[in-house]
Parts: sequence; structure tokens; C-alpha cells
Amino acid sequence: MAKAFKNPFRPGAGHMPPYLAGRDLEFREFKRLLEQEIILENLILTGLRGVGKTVLLETFKPQAMAAQWLWVGTDLSEASSVTEENLATRLIADLAVVTGQLVIAEEELPAFGLSRHSQTVQQTLGYEALSFIYQNTPGLVADKLKAVLETSWRYLQLTGKRGVIFAYDEAQNLADHAGDKQYPLSLLLDLFQSIQKKNIPFMLALTGLPTLFPKLVEARTFSERMFRVITLDRLNEKESEQAIVKPISDSHCPVRFSDPLVERVIEMSGGYPYFIQFICREMYDIIIQKIVRGDDDTLLVRSEEIVQKLDNDFFAGRWGRATDRQRDLLMVIAELDDPDNEFTVQDIVETASRSLENPFSPSHVNQMLSAMCDRGLIYKNRHGRYCFAVPLFGQFIKRQKRGR
Repeated sequence: MAKAFKNPFRPGAGHMPPYLAGRDLEFREFKRLLEQEIILENLILTGLRGVGKTVLLETFKPQAMAAQWLWVGTDLSEASSVTEENLATRLIADLAVVTGQLVIAEEELPAFGLSRHSQTVQQTLGYEALSFIYQNTPGLVADKLKAVLETSWRYLQLTGKRGVIFAYDEAQNLADHAGDKQYPLSLLLDLFQSIQKKNIPFMLALTGLPTLFPKLVEARTFSERMFRVITLDRLNEKESEQAIVKPISDSHCPVRFSDPLVERVIEMSGGYPYFIQFICREMYDIIIQKIVRGDDDTLLVRSEEIVQKLDNDFFAGRWGRATDRQRDLLMVIAELDDPDNEFTVQDIVETASRSLENPFSPSHVNQMLSAMCDRGLIYKNRHGRYCFAVPLFGQFIKRQKRGR
């Protein structure tokens, strides 16, 4: 019986959890965006890694399709935004997924040879046709893409669909490259603003780390009015409990978590969905092994071993990106009263002056924080304060310091 019911918890990057807890407010807000007749707001889902941005975006997809929207998109790799042409190729390839079955012309070929019947050949609006429009439209990349999108909508609106949602995960990879005179991020914003002003219902849905929206505003100030930003945070205690208990509530499940064990998971995970899935999966396997061995003490689970595995699987790779001096700085940050919240350069300098023989100057801290932002360890919010880009990173750093 213990082997028949598989471990339901799925701690993977973007893997759908067995039960999606919370997020009711986010679903209502997305429903409001879907009801727009003219696209005045696009969507940004942002938050730290592990809060469930990718999962929520995937959950939005069937909701959008049920409301008669078409859905295209993928992960935005850094290669997609190296040049404007790369971004154009990405958009055309994605759009072709929903336009490829649209017939735009028919040609009847006369009978020849042994055939007594003529043949009808259909031309569809697939990738080759969209690329032909792009290549044969004069002007800049933006002009060419506008022609592709406008032509596509002329045929798509005949299907009765409300519009198309272009959904892109990891959108913080978008960037302009002034040194190379390539502006793919600005191109994307200009393109959709122009299309939407023409009442063409093509909507952007972007997910990314907290650096995403500031990058958009820096590229085009009108981005502040163009997007509805939804920031995902950790689950509250009730939502966390649901995420833990619901997946094992099936009558065939051989495992039950006691109330103290549920409380321990909530405390260890901090309410972050990824950590809940990771910890619960480990606890489930440990309890199953105890059941198989006939151990009556199934409720005793050593959380230290699970934390060590979480450190190795999730945090260690990020910690390895930092230099020795950067690690010293990170350990100073971990000494702050609330290191997993916002902090300033001044906070770090004052704490370092009390704890280090060789403290940091403000200019040195600024330089190092900038370098760690590039490595994805820190991010700077719009108020000029800094935060860890990884949830519960401060607790991990404290464990590293104790292990020295």
C-alpha cells in the first residue's frame, strides 16, 4: 500500500504542485485583464525565485484560453535579446503557432497527367508566410514586426478569438545593448504600445525577478502605465498548511503529517512554495521508509538532514558564485536584524565596522553589491535599497558561518 501511492510533492523549476494554494487575488486580477476590450494594461508577475511565478503563469494559460484568448510564448533566453533580429525571430516563431492553420489564399491547379481532377492548394499564415511579410516590409525592425502583427490580426479576428497573449517567462533576461546599438527590450515595448494603440488585442504577460520592472521603466518610462505589476510573496500560514496537507489528504495516501510536523514545515519553508514542495517531498520519503521498515516512530523526522540537502541542492550553487571577499560581505548582511528584508549600504558599513577587522568603505560596498547584482545574488529595488535575490538566503549564510 505504501508503494502504490506515489510521492505527490514536486520541487522542480516550474513544476505544477499537486495543490496550488493561495493566489486567489492574482487569479481575480488576471481575469480583470482578460476582460479588457482595449488593451490598456499588460501583466507582469514578479518575485523572488521559489515563489511560483512560472507555475502561476502556466495556470493562467487555461483560464485565458477558456475566455477565448490565444496563448503563445516560451522562456526568454538571453540569446533572444542579444539583437533586435533575434527578438523578431522569437516573436514570429511564437506567433506562427496560432496562425499556422489560417488559410490566406487558395489556388486551384488544373488537372494534368493521368489525374482527371483539379487540385486546390492552400496557403497558410505559417512561419514562412510571416517571415516573407517581415522581410518584404520596408523600414526598421519595428516597422517590419508591426506589419507582421497587423496582418496576423486581420486573419485571426475572423476566428472569433478575443486576442493573443504573448507570455514570456524569465523576462528579466531582456536587455538593451547600447554599445552594440541593439535595443531589443525597447523594441518590444514600442512594438506592443503601438499595436495596442491601434486597438489590436495583443497582450504581454511577463514573469521575472524583481529587477524586471525597473529595467522596463528605465528603457521606456511609459512602461509604468503600460503594465499591471503583480508581486508574488510567500504564502501565509493558512495557505502554507493547505499546500502541505491537501496533497496527502487522499484516502489511499499512506502518509499523514502530524500538526507539529506541519508547523515545522511552515517554519522551515518560510511559506515559499518551492521550499514547501522540497521539504514535504523529503519528509514523505523518510516516513515511507519508516513504514516499510515497520518503525512505529513514523512522526520523527530529522529536519537537520533535510535542511542540509536543501542547502546543497538549492543554495550551494549560488553561494559558489561569490568570491571570498563577497562572502565576507554577505556574512555581514546576514548579521543584520532582518537580512531577508531590505538593507542599505549604510546598514552594511555600520555592521561591518563592528564585526570585521578589515571593514568595508561605502564605495567598496557599492562596487561589490553591483557585482553581486550581476551574479544574481542581490537586486536593487526602485527605492535604492537592496535585497537578496534568493529567498531565505540570509538563513543559509548564517549556517555557513556557523560551519566555518
